[in-house]
Amino acid sequence: MKRGLLGFVLLFACSAQAQSPVLPAQGTVQVAFTPWDNAEGMIVEDIRRSRQQILVQAFSFTSRRLANALIAARKRGVDVQVMADREQTFSGEASRIPHLVREGIPVVLEVRYQSAHSKVMVIDAGTADAAVITGSYNWTYAAQNKNAENVLILRHNPELANAYAANWRRHFAEALPYAVQ
Repeated sequence: MKRGLLGFVLLFACSAQAQSPVLPAQGTVQVAFTPWDNAEGMIVEDIRRSRQQILVQAFSFTSRRLANALIAARKRGVDVQVMADREQTFSGEASRIPHLVREGIPVVLEVRYQSAHSKVMVIDAGTADAAVITGSYNWTYAAQNKNAENVLILRHNPELANAYAANWRRHFAEALPYAVQ
């Protein structure tokens, strides 16, 4: 009897934990596979269409083109914020993170995890035109030109964008401000 009750309690406790949200399928989905498709160009175009905010999670960020698109968005009044993996940011000379900081884009570094491996951009969360860009694609030259990667751009699904933005904020709360080395 005790063993059966204990099993029920454990089952209930596990099922009571937070469940991943199930969101309605809506909007559009665009996909790219590198090196064949121009994933970088697709991402730059969505950055150009942004109006309010871009939240970035980066494992590795070496793409000059993506960095320049984010800087241009900031200069036209879009709130751009970047969160990056600390080890990747300081592991090579090609990181664009210091350049983003010099151009006034706030950057925080994730230090809690062995790898902050998310590759996400949330554009204009909370609006009907929201977009989520995700996939295996790092924000790097190699991701476009040398690697086999995938990108999904999910547009016009505000609930999905809000879920990604909430996750971004949860990580942001644990991150540390970038300090110039």
